[in-house]
Amino acid sequence: MDAQGRGRADNIDPADQWVLNPNTGEYELRLPSSAPQSSVPRPRRGAPASGASGGARTAPGSRGPLPGTAPPDSIPGPRRRRGAPEEPLPGRRRGRTKPRKGKAKKVLLWTGGGMAFVLVAVSAAGYLYIKHLNDNITSVSDDGASTGGFQKDKAINILLIGTDKRTGKGNTGYGDAGSVGHADTNILLHVSKDRSNATALSIPRDLIVDVPDCPTKQPDGTTKVIPGTKGARFNTSLGQDDRTPSCTMRTVTELTGITPDDFMVADFNAVKTLTSAVDGVDVCLGKDINDPDSHLKLSKGTHKIEGEQALAFVRTRHSVGFGGDLSRIQLQQQFLSALMRKLKSNSTLTDPTKMLDVAEAATKALTVDSKIDSIGKLKDLGLELGKLNPKNMTFTTVPVLDNPADGAVKKTVILNPDKAPGVFAAIRADVSFTAVKKKQKAAVDARLKGPRSAAADVRVDIYNGGAPGGSAQETLNWLQNTKGVTKSSQLGNAGVSLAKTTLEYAPDQADQARELANLMGLPASALKPGKSEKNAQGLPAIVLTLGKDFKGAGVPLTAPTKPPAVDSKSTADQVQCAQ
Repeated sequence: MDAQGRGRADNIDPADQWVLNPNTGEYELRLPSSAPQSSVPRPRRGAPASGASGGARTAPGSRGPLPGTAPPDSIPGPRRRRGAPEEPLPGRRRGRTKPRKGKAKKVLLWTGGGMAFVLVAVSAAGYLYIKHLNDNITSVSDDGASTGGFQKDKAINILLIGTDKRTGKGNTGYGDAGSVGHADTNILLHVSKDRSNATALSIPRDLIVDVPDCPTKQPDGTTKVIPGTKGARFNTSLGQDDRTPSCTMRTVTELTGITPDDFMVADFNAVKTLTSAVDGVDVCLGKDINDPDSHLKLSKGTHKIEGEQALAFVRTRHSVGFGGDLSRIQLQQQFLSALMRKLKSNSTLTDPTKMLDVAEAATKALTVDSKIDSIGKLKDLGLELGKLNPKNMTFTTVPVLDNPADGAVKKTVILNPDKAPGVFAAIRADVSFTAVKKKQKAAVDARLKGPRSAAADVRVDIYNGGAPGGSAQETLNWLQNTKGVTKSSQLGNAGVSLAKTTLEYAPDQADQARELANLMGLPASALKPGKSEKNAQGLPAIVLTLGKDFKGAGVPLTAPTKPPAVDSKSTADQVQCAQ
């Protein structure tokens, strides 16, 4: 028998059964008809169709021959006739196919970066196991705390939570075995609207915050409001008093003014199984470490770590920096950067078996909100995250200060009131923390350019579309009494709730709109060319609708265009050595 094509089925390298289709940039499973079936479910196959008479028989809807006929000259495309049954594709044993440069680039889109966002991306790589991987995923309700889920045409905010809960296989032996778990590691991942950059903002677990009341869905379908807590550690937003990840999401919104689109929760096993699935990640130490608490013992220099050793690396804190949680955060950021680089490397992307191992590990260690509870949805999110370049992914930490209430022994931290608001505002405004050129829409910027009318000629109707009560009247008084906009009136509630303030105007009112935007400090994006309305006197008026971003009459709404200074930051392409 031909040793390459007809050897024993159990001697076939599983990796050789996956072949890159150059027409689609996707891997396809190729097994001889005599090969034993995988124990992991594959896509359902239809019953074989009878062959046509004359010539080589072909698989229904495909371009390749059935077993026993001449091999195809090229790998068949994925198309098949609507309704036609699928039949196992034939083939000699094939070696690993090296993707062409263009196709390799497409494969890169399958992966994202960093812990849970890595989990999303690699789930996309294993999409052929849809039913099996869907069964792996655990989901819980977002309890209305999210935006309703990410959207492809908007910026994305994902809350990534690492819990220290000590339950589940392989999670024993770490600290308090009876712990209900906390929000131990927290990262708010912001991905820019144009996907040119991302910011991973670490939130210290010991940060003192106000945990709000949390409406939470119960097992019987009812909703229970879990009372909030003033001046609590951030990590108590999960687990304590039966709080779910949606409560951590609400706490982030309360803290930053940013409402996450989705959340993802990973446990200890995520670190162990993911690093083993990619054959380890490389980290660097600037000194020897021997930490009996985390059981990490490594010498100075670069090491490949995986499994238990990788978990020890992200858990150690007493042997690095100042020995606190802030030092451990920097280690975790270094680890996530290394994991992202490994997942986007050719050694991972071009190895189908390894990618499927990662998909298995990721979905088993992952709990997500109900808006992204399937492989299809995770794949879509992964493709968005996969567009990121590691050099434009910034890791930074919420600026904090030691809590003066702690006394001599510092256990907790508080927000740095001078620095933290600027960081939150920059993320809300979709500002990059790296030197990347954002794709600006010239047409939007041009709305503020051109002649402006006199304030006395501006005719505007003011509505409240989500601002605090009384804002429309406050703005009217301010415009009339201090800015000379005397042809103005306020008409109460708009009947809609807007996240951002808008100013709508007809084409011949652009000069009035530019003047009002200048007086109020409105950004170009607030100006909405459209139609005017008739005011009480029947005259055309521009329409100002105050949104949730309205801070008060005379307070500019112009978004920041540059990132603020932060105490520390790194990008995912950098290799740093922990000290």
